Amino acid sequence: MENVVKHTRTVVEIDPCTNAKIVKHEKVWNYTIADITLLAFGTSFPQISLATIDAIRNLGNLYAGGLGPGTLVGSAAFDLFPIHAVCVVVPKAGELKKISDVGVWLVELFWSFWAYIWLYIILEVWTPKVVTLWEALLTVLQFGLLLVHAYAQDKRWPYLSLPLERTERPEDWVPAVAAKCRHGNTVHDEYSEIQVYEENSKGIVDIFSIHSENGTGPAYQNLGDTDAAESCSENCHEEIVPGEDHVLSIWKLQFIDALMLESMESRKLNNIYLRAAKIFWQLVLAPWRLLFAFVPPYQIAHGWIAFICSLLFISGIAYIVTKLTDLISYITGINSYVIAFTALAAGTSWPDLVASKIAAERQITADSAIANITCSNSVNIYVGIGIPWLIDTLYNFIAYREPLRIENADGLSYSLLVFFSTSVGCIGVLVLRRLVFGAELGGPKLWAWVTCVYFMSLWLIFVILSSLRVSGII
Repeated sequence: MENVVKHTRTVVEIDPCTNAKIVKHEKVWNYTIADITLLAFGTSFPQISLATIDAIRNLGNLYAGGLGPGTLVGSAAFDLFPIHAVCVVVPKAGELKKISDVGVWLVELFWSFWAYIWLYIILEVWTPKVVTLWEALLTVLQFGLLLVHAYAQDKRWPYLSLPLERTERPEDWVPAVAAKCRHGNTVHDEYSEIQVYEENSKGIVDIFSIHSENGTGPAYQNLGDTDAAESCSENCHEEIVPGEDHVLSIWKLQFIDALMLESMESRKLNNIYLRAAKIFWQLVLAPWRLLFAFVPPYQIAHGWIAFICSLLFISGIAYIVTKLTDLISYITGINSYVIAFTALAAGTSWPDLVASKIAAERQITADSAIANITCSNSVNIYVGIGIPWLIDTLYNFIAYREPLRIENADGLSYSLLVFFSTSVGCIGVLVLRRLVFGAELGGPKLWAWVTCVYFMSLWLIFVILSSLRVSGII
């Protein structure tokens, strides 16, 4: 996703005074749209694919499957509470990271809350316990409205945007982390990337695409042990034209890295038990690492092929997860909604957690880290529930002239009400942190951990109350 967003295009303009050609390199992607589409959609794809597979399996059934909606509502709670909890404590002690464009965040927050209000209206107000074709279609179309409104806010369109100024917005979606601009610091050898990472524990190998003044070249760079927020000018980067041999060597390194059970760092450990534990953990991960090593390197086609292949691989894993969930529910007798609220929601939201954590660590503002959370919740409803419901309602309308019925709609509606109540407490604390500390993330470690525990408590309240309701205990 980062490589896709870094793509630039060459724009040639004529200076009206001197008639000289001015060559500019403009970003192809708008960062607000990238946060909503690539980041939020990509990290929410496990939930979306799981819900879509569940809908396809239920074609011909007048009742919708329970895995999809339950997982997506549970995922919304996981995104809002545990991921915020992690992002608050990720910055270094005393470091503050705040939202630079509050207007865009408010727009995204509005559409995120409206998504769940809309879902409640469908289930309990408009057509209780039933979803019609038009309701499903309107749900999907609202994702387009979110994109238009967020873009309008980012560009400050009159009448469609809030009159709020942005502050210290970063120039890059992922800021450059190179701090030392010495000649010859680019790594070319096909095995030297691993050596730099393993042997120089204080160094960093930047794997993000670096565009030169001519707009070419992903380069691997050995970076100094300085603050990742520092950057140097574009002309300090060496230019590499990615040939076929270069890409194949990187692809080969993916398989070598996937099968490597022991790193140089672990070999230096004196504790044999800790060393054995690390080897065992790498052995557990090896099949998954080997599977995803087949994903082509991101250097091809600006990362699009790697992005699409990753989503296809995730869809295959989601299909296996749906089968396992059915088996676990049948054997244990646990309600499928309870499994969806807990294990499935946490498991499928893991990419959201990783993406927000990396954004909170690397970026100088909190925009992408928090935008990923709010936008993922919007994507979960407008796309994750909208498309599966559209598939089922369209089939039922053509085949039976009947709407789609929602099983255990009361339990789902109750979960939405609990989510609303707890989310108000979450957003209220973020606003309070902005007023007290001047930023949503980071700050004094003590208060960061207090906030973390508070957010996790809200998540536990949601999970317990929702599970008890759908199980018929309360």
